[in-house]
Amino acid sequence: MAASSSGIVAGLTVAALATVGFLAYQASATVPADLGSPRTVGSPAAGASEAPRNAKGPTAVPAGSGKGERVVYSLGGDRVWLVGGGGKVKHTFRVYPSAVDPAPGSYAVTSRSKAVTGSDGTPVEHVVRFTSVEGVAIGFSAAVDGSTPAPDPRVRTGGIRETREDGEAMWMFATIGRKVVVVR
Repeated sequence: MAASSSGIVAGLTVAALATVGFLAYQASATVPADLGSPRTVGSPAAGASEAPRNAKGPTAVPAGSGKGERVVYSLGGDRVWLVGGGGKVKHTFRVYPSAVDPAPGSYAVTSRSKAVTGSDGTPVEHVVRFTSVEGVAIGFSAAVDGSTPAPDPRVRTGGIRETREDGEAMWMFATIGRKVVVVR
């Protein structure tokens, strides 16, 4: 006898709720103590997409990328800056973009995973997610094997790859709620 459609729907609903519950538990395991402190984040900020290149060199933080402690990601430069207090750059490094780019703007770190399998099937570590585009999670990660492959434009992935050393620096800096500014 075939299962009724209501039984199938009920089963799928239970599976979906269990998955969401597990992901919520996983995210709560990395919540920092200062999460309740006010932060200005949200939808992409006006002007962030127009950030001009800084004439001080390729490793200088892009002008117009905001103030305060933040992660700055340049889409055009394929580079990240970890900016600490007083606007001082703590670390900067080259990244290898994913096939799906986030829109320029201001975001916040929403979830982190110490080690998972990336959407391309590669084991990754130090995953720091900050947005999604049409259902594709966007974030930084380092391949456990150290690889930084070029993205396959036919596959919609959102993992912005970094070296393992840079991934460790990102992991230590970009806790839940940390501002992430994406510029062109």
